[in-house]
Amino acid sequence: MDDREIVAFGVALLYLRRRLPRRWIWLHGKFHRLVQELRLDGEQFQHFFCLDREQFDSLLSKIGPVITMTTTNYRRPISPAEHLVICLQFLATGDSYRTIACSYSVGMSTVASIVTQVTRVIWDALVLEFMPVPTTEDWRSIAEGFRCQWAFPNCLGSIDGKHVVTRAPDNSGSLFYNYKGTYSIVLLAVVDSHYGRDSDGGVLANSDFGQKLLDGTLDLPLDALLPGADHMGRQPYVFVADEAFPLHRNLMRSFPGHQSGSHRLFNFRLSHARLIVENTFGILTSQWHMYRGVIGCVCVCVCVCVRASMGCIHDNQYTENTNTCVRTRLLGHIHMV
Repeated sequence: MDDREIVAFGVALLYLRRRLPRRWIWLHGKFHRLVQELRLDGEQFQHFFCLDREQFDSLLSKIGPVITMTTTNYRRPISPAEHLVICLQFLATGDSYRTIACSYSVGMSTVASIVTQVTRVIWDALVLEFMPVPTTEDWRSIAEGFRCQWAFPNCLGSIDGKHVVTRAPDNSGSLFYNYKGTYSIVLLAVVDSHYGRDSDGGVLANSDFGQKLLDGTLDLPLDALLPGADHMGRQPYVFVADEAFPLHRNLMRSFPGHQSGSHRLFNFRLSHARLIVENTFGILTSQWHMYRGVIGCVCVCVCVCVRASMGCIHDNQYTENTNTCVRTRLLGHIHMV
């Protein structure tokens, strides 16, 4: 074959290549190799995603229409189910974007976009259903729960804050630096009786909930008599907290220092009621492993991830050895610290 024949053959190949339709190959990665297999084993599915199959499908039905993408001629879009799987793996394992991108054969920027979008949608879809603002009657019901379960009457909730460690944002200086020597945002939570660098008190004062508590616009029930203490008159309903929070008419903490007699008994009862918020944070951390390390994304994304995990925890509230419901009402807001 001489040079002219080689050139002619090459031109013919180029011509045919332009005429033939392109077949775009989209790598499905772990989703089609693993997720479909996990559906056959309910226990493994729940271990991997922290939701069972029914809870996963229920959540997908709520957010799927919002995150559905338009099919193009170039490639099949990532399905809503894949969006949710990628987001849940980030929340459940705390894996880096790079690790998740390699697992699902997508780009790191795609993973970042999916996590940010899906966590926002999860929050919007679940917040009104699982974390509505309590009415006066709701507050009374919560107080009755504390009286029956924790022997602490007129209590409306247990308050505490949790630092969610993140990387230092660019050009933020000391804005997110806290007294523990890390960069973080603070999750401030108010938990009812059925759980499963600023101080926490400073976070409370700067939160919407804290401002409403301090200015008396939370729609709390009227003062009520304590059981067996009619002689004391009507007493206000209160939230219980630790020494990091300021005393207020509707915010109570233990007596300081070593106490005896009635003060010691009071401290025991209050601490017993307050522990439920710490137990709730323990449940949150054990279920969503992203809280166990430094979250390597921008703080706005961290906020929506935290909110999404707060919403998702209601979809899977259980204790390991019992069927006891640990339904939790988290009323706090996310604050930059």
